[in-house]
Amino acid sequence: MAATPPPSPPPPSPQHMVLSSLGLAAWLKEEDVALALTTYQAGRLFFIGRKPDGSLRAHERLIDHCQGLWTDGSDLWTSSRTILWRFGNDLAVGGRSARGADRRFVPREGRVTGAIDIHDIGVGDTGGDTGGDTGDGIAGPIFVATAYNCLATISDRASFRPLWRPPFVTALAAEDRCHLNGLAIDGGRPAYVSAISRSDVADGWRERRRDGGVIVDVGSGEIVASGLSMPHSPRLRDGRLWVLNSGRGELGVIDPASGAFTAVAFCPGYARGLAFAGRYAIVGLSRPRANQTFEGLELEDRLKEKDAAARCGLLIVDTESGRTVEWLRFEHTIQELYDVAVLPGIAQAEAIGFRGEEIGKAVTAE
Repeated sequence: MAATPPPSPPPPSPQHMVLSSLGLAAWLKEEDVALALTTYQAGRLFFIGRKPDGSLRAHERLIDHCQGLWTDGSDLWTSSRTILWRFGNDLAVGGRSARGADRRFVPREGRVTGAIDIHDIGVGDTGGDTGGDTGDGIAGPIFVATAYNCLATISDRASFRPLWRPPFVTALAAEDRCHLNGLAIDGGRPAYVSAISRSDVADGWRERRRDGGVIVDVGSGEIVASGLSMPHSPRLRDGRLWVLNSGRGELGVIDPASGAFTAVAFCPGYARGLAFAGRYAIVGLSRPRANQTFEGLELEDRLKEKDAAARCGLLIVDTESGRTVEWLRFEHTIQELYDVAVLPGIAQAEAIGFRGEEIGKAVTAE
């Protein structure tokens, strides 16, 4: 009689995946924030917060191909391989979950989009052409549909509703021509997008990874910066346009008038995902994959010059000095991050999964 194989070990706790600087929990308390991040490589939505005893708390939920992320602390939108999810907080003001969280996100809505490769997500005016008068002022999710080279929103009758595409892309087609990826919202309207290239042929962006990156003004359709290397995560902060020049490992600022990019900090990894708390930038880092998407980038040479290996985790950068003040690393399992968001005024956040008893008991009445 064959011996019964031992049971598979449980998956490692997220607490044991994470290594951080000694001051990270204190920094979270000082800035009064928690952090959220996504990783599509391992399919996880992560929350990083602090416990009452001053230690870090990491919480995760599995979401297949999890990429784009947006939250205002009450609602949270994130993408999966084929569905755009909206989570909502169900705790009353001052309330706590059974595990001590002061924010608990419950899945409220899933929009089936199909595999359109959603990257950055924002919330703003979805009523009409974003290049002009947007019309009815309806607020909703605006996302980058990378496979279709466009900005889009949800639709009640179709997989998505296209809103805008770069002028250099001549057709709406599932061809990922320029690898449109990043979105900066300003006053509820899409302001800038990032793309790996201005290619107008299927998969053409791969030949321009080293220096073909562009930032495009959505309102005018003009390219305001070029010559970048795989740019991601454009964000507007205090009137400045920030971007991650990922292929060179740089966090920096773009002057839309001149197109000049000024590096503020070096990032020891493939930078993707950017958020702000006070004067600090929170930057997501990934370990580059060993394939043609990441090979041959200047980032490789710069890491060798600094005798450093690419990391996966977060950097907390003082934008005034460019200095890294705190950091977090994933020791195993997680190799790539996509997006980062800040949860202001929150100590610990968590999310309810799609299966099990917890979601069955998470019932509230309006």
